[in-house]
Amino acid sequence: MKLLEGKTAVITGSSRGLGFAIAKAFVGQGANVILAARTEETLNSAVAELRDQGYKAKGFVCDTAKLEDVERLVQGAVVTFGRLDIWVNNAGIGAPYGLTMSISPERIRKLVDTNILGVYYGSHVAMRQFLAQGSGKLINLLGRGDSTPVPYQNPYASSKAWVKSFTQALAKEYAGSGVQVMAINPGLVITEMLTQVDAIDGFQEKVLPLNTVIRLWGNMPEVPAQKVVWMSSSATDRKNGLMVNFLSFDRLMAGVGKELWRYITRVPSSKPSIQVRVTDG
Repeated sequence: MKLLEGKTAVITGSSRGLGFAIAKAFVGQGANVILAARTEETLNSAVAELRDQGYKAKGFVCDTAKLEDVERLVQGAVVTFGRLDIWVNNAGIGAPYGLTMSISPERIRKLVDTNILGVYYGSHVAMRQFLAQGSGKLINLLGRGDSTPVPYQNPYASSKAWVKSFTQALAKEYAGSGVQVMAINPGLVITEMLTQVDAIDGFQEKVLPLNTVIRLWGNMPEVPAQKVVWMSSSATDRKNGLMVNFLSFDRLMAGVGKELWRYITRVPSSKPSIQVRVTDG
């Protein structure tokens, strides 16, 4: 029997990147999936890909910064598949690399709306459903900055610190309810968000060392997606409050070893280089 056989999962920000990789991993393990994204064209394409492979999937255009959109999402999941078992708050955006006060208030507000309010709204509607039925798994996505300040990436990093604290507190508040509240830091995931970097003018060169970091520890989204499958399975039925850091010490050392071997053997790296776009904030 597959790990998620008959389960229904909602994944926000799932038309591409890590969110879509999670959706593909879920359906591969027997789940019904609800994909959600702001852009209808990419959403329809992602849903069509899964359906063409014989999987059960449906998409909903959803801006997670709007509570009414997120409420329609949970309703759509229950109406479509008759149940809701897993909710993954994956949607998130970054901000330009550079001094915090060089970034426009508009960009900061957009990030807060998506990375903080979006997680709160998703958690709000999912928990309401889960608590009513006495079961469910809420999984929030962490990221760099969830445990320590990150200069020049302050808005994004601070938002992930909020998500971690919020998730940990939520798990404690609802301990014993039958609902599992968890979070995962997927590490360096090779998606457009990682490789297409905006930088404040004057900070372009400071971003370039990220190429080395990607070669050492970058993973394609399908790799951490499998960990999210495990978190969503019965293996974590009694692991409320679980915090997973995908980039473990063993993985860090393995990345160093692989990169050293690649350097010795002079094999070209298969991992992409970042592209920096200069912005005025």
